[in-house]
Amino acid sequence: MTFESLKITAALPEIVLFLLLSTALLIDLFGRSNPQRWVHLVCVGGLLLIGLWQLGAAVDTQTIIAMNGLVVADSLSAFLKGSASIAVAITLAYARHYIRDRDIPSGEFHMLALFALLGQFVMISANNFLTVYLGIELLSLALYALVALRRQHSLSTEAAMKYFVLGALASGFLLYGMSMVYGATGTLDLPLIADKLVSGQADRLIMVFGTVFLVAGLAFKLGVVPFHMWVPDVYQGAPTAMTLLIGAAPKFAAFAIVIRLLVSGLLGVAADWQQMLMILAVLSLAVGNLIAIMQTNVKRLLAYSTIAHMGFMLLAFVSGVVENNTSGAVDAYAAALFYVVTYVITTLGSFGVLMVASSKGFECETLDDLKGLSQRHPWLAAVFLVLVFSLAGIPPTVGFYAKLSILESVVQAGHIGLAIYAVLASLIGAFYYLRLIKVMYFDSAKLDAPLDCGIAVQSLIAANGVAVLLLGILPGPLMAACLYTVRMSLAA
Repeated sequence: MTFESLKITAALPEIVLFLLLSTALLIDLFGRSNPQRWVHLVCVGGLLLIGLWQLGAAVDTQTIIAMNGLVVADSLSAFLKGSASIAVAITLAYARHYIRDRDIPSGEFHMLALFALLGQFVMISANNFLTVYLGIELLSLALYALVALRRQHSLSTEAAMKYFVLGALASGFLLYGMSMVYGATGTLDLPLIADKLVSGQADRLIMVFGTVFLVAGLAFKLGVVPFHMWVPDVYQGAPTAMTLLIGAAPKFAAFAIVIRLLVSGLLGVAADWQQMLMILAVLSLAVGNLIAIMQTNVKRLLAYSTIAHMGFMLLAFVSGVVENNTSGAVDAYAAALFYVVTYVITTLGSFGVLMVASSKGFECETLDDLKGLSQRHPWLAAVFLVLVFSLAGIPPTVGFYAKLSILESVVQAGHIGLAIYAVLASLIGAFYYLRLIKVMYFDSAKLDAPLDCGIAVQSLIAANGVAVLLLGILPGPLMAACLYTVRMSLAA
């Protein structure tokens, strides 16, 4: 092993992020003049720079296999890292006043958020089962601590315990699946596993069993049925700022490991894992949308909405390979990436509205809390209206085009019945989204909680809503970027 063989530049984003984390930690420890403010500015500014750097690098990045096969740096990894960095930066900007009003330790919050992002970076660039597991554990441990950061709050502690126990179970599934795949192929490197499958050197039966456990572990990370039990409890129990850290940026990392494990590594058994994903998608669309109807807590409602959305996204992976024909794979997986990006943008705005509408001593998280929001804060209600329309898939918002692109892939793959089912499930989902609008615009306000945030956060919320509208009207550039990054990644 030589220094040249390591190709250390492939891990430059992780190194820069770790240096940013270390700098923020030192400022929080030794800063004398308002260190919390400086930690916040350094973290948000640094993440924005990393995000823009990586999004720019996605245009011309050549695929590099580094660290003796453990890490891959390509256009897809750069695009996802850039997107995740910006998503976390926006989350921190939304959360600043929220965590201050609830006496949540600002330094610990920012450090754990950056550690979680570092775990996502490792997952996104994983080219080996060991790297995948290392990234998952780094992300998971940071998120467990974030949920439990409000130690005096019993609901948060309970949510953290549930998350930890179920997360450990999912990690066990993943490890067992990885061990079976290793037994069938004799390697942990994803490209070598793919070669073994193509050449017929892998034990088919063991591979299928290993794939079952891998899909189960991935399903937990995505939060799809029947591995969804943690999602509503954690979303409700965690403070809203932590909920957003769990529900937004990690979706990029989850998408990455689905691509890396199933598409890059296990494409040879696509017929098997596509059937499993189809079952997960069908169940998630049904359970997520039906149970969301009964919710009165907005965070639980959005949790079940997330389950349904992840089920919808999986439909694209079901459609990538048709009878060993991969001609539609790039379009299908690009549609899935587009869906994830637009979903994260909408989720950032939705939970941002809940945080802005909250104040010291008041938590905006039930339907009653949203009553008459249009009378109290018209512009905030208007932004939330646009975001809810996007989640429901109503034009001209970007959510409509995202759903349409997924449905096109499903129809082209010949799954007409599945496409009709997805449309009907979306119609059911529209009911609870429209109920949110009804509560905001047609119910009388029961309280008059003030907006306790700066003009910068209010502007960011407004920009979030405008982005959802503009991407719905002009989705072409973002879809082209998704097609390019997926095509370059699969071509390698």
